[in-house]
Amino acid sequence: MITVYGIANCDTCRKARKWLDQAGIAHRFHDFRKDGLEAGSVEAWSDEIGLEKLLNRRGTTWRGLPDEQKAWLEAGDATALMVENPTLLKRPVIDLGDRRLVGFDAAVTTALEALKP
Repeated sequence: MITVYGIANCDTCRKARKWLDQAGIAHRFHDFRKDGLEAGSVEAWSDEIGLEKLLNRRGTTWRGLPDEQKAWLEAGDATALMVENPTLLKRPVIDLGDRRLVGFDAAVTTALEALKP
């Protein structure tokens, strides 16, 4: 089953979940804030997807970080900071089992089309 990782009040997560419901694709939702976030998952996603694609630099959490944390995040291990501040992750992260997708755009919907029953 597909797992959609995100935050319940995120508009993009809501769009993705609605699209999956309308497409009849079974999925479950994992809310970063309520259900937590494991460091191992974040590290694996970063290795697979790349930090540049996974890190949300447009959000208020990023803008609120001190410059030294931003520099450390870009140069070092970002996992701990992203686990502590899950809104630093672009959303949603859609786990298909064999690969992960980030965000919800035309490329993601095209990939998901193949999963329609």
